[in-house]
Amino acid sequence: MSPRRGGQDEESRIRFRPNPKGSRPRTKDRPTHENAVAAQVVTVDRGRYGCLLGGFESMDDGGDLVVTAMKARELGKAGVVVGDRVGLVGDVSGSPGSLARIVRVEPRTSVLRRSADDTDKIERVIVANAAQLAVVTALADPVPRPRMVDRCLVAAYDAGLDPLLVLTKADLADPAEFTQGYSALEVPWVVTRRSPGVIEGLDAVREQLAGRVTVLVGHSGVGKSTLVNALTGADRAIGRVNDVTGRGRHTSTSAIALRLPGGGWVVDTPGVRSFGLGHVDPDRLVHAFPELAAGTDECPRGCGHDEPECGLDAWVDAGKAGPSGRARLESLRRLLRARSGLPDY
Repeated sequence: MSPRRGGQDEESRIRFRPNPKGSRPRTKDRPTHENAVAAQVVTVDRGRYGCLLGGFESMDDGGDLVVTAMKARELGKAGVVVGDRVGLVGDVSGSPGSLARIVRVEPRTSVLRRSADDTDKIERVIVANAAQLAVVTALADPVPRPRMVDRCLVAAYDAGLDPLLVLTKADLADPAEFTQGYSALEVPWVVTRRSPGVIEGLDAVREQLAGRVTVLVGHSGVGKSTLVNALTGADRAIGRVNDVTGRGRHTSTSAIALRLPGGGWVVDTPGVRSFGLGHVDPDRLVHAFPELAAGTDECPRGCGHDEPECGLDAWVDAGKAGPSGRARLESLRRLLRARSGLPDY
């Protein structure tokens, strides 16, 4: 017989601690947050998101309320980027020290992305829900990089964004030679030039950006931040071109959405020195050229549309792509080479 103490055996004196994970019924149900406040992300900084209440479409001139928020744990690893339409709960007063939670990310209408390099299939989302991609390039100081411009155009076509070329520093070089290479692509362009105390051509730029959400992309030193400051009245840091390398220095470190007086938004992004396109499917690029896309039915299986057996040559020669078909096909192939990292020839 087991020994007893105080009238109790040893087993009866053992205390069992309830399982902390089993103390409440488990459920897979998640809160719906039906009362979440609609907002749109305008800044991202180290896990904190600046969210404009109501989003881009509902703001007025002045009185825009930006709330600082963090991503709710229930969103998991889902990324949140500038331009995302989100739902907020918690303190949405926007007062100093307040912090809301992003509990929902709405479906995106467009996504601009790039990969680390052309062999990397993992894509990095840059901006969501934009309508236009403006590729900013200087005509001199630093010299233009057509291959880089081509890559940005590939990303625009892949994302379903309307492309626009913004050519700066026309006071240093004639834009005619550069624009000639893009006439067959039917990409619109605007030109700015510096004069003492003023930037000429801003009205043409404003006309192209009015009422739209436009992403500005360009390598460092092309005058992108100068352009943003002139268009929005912001005070973005401005860099200088290195006299030795001929390249600009990074001044913008993160994307930010800025309102344009009179309507529209621009999203300024950090200067880029490479634009990986490993995530782009060549067939999606071809469909940005509707007069050529129908001709791919004549291509052999697995055709990359830049080889002797490609059926697009016969399609163009038969006049089925219109009078500018040959120039358009050569432009398409140039973009395909840019997407694959191959030299143009």
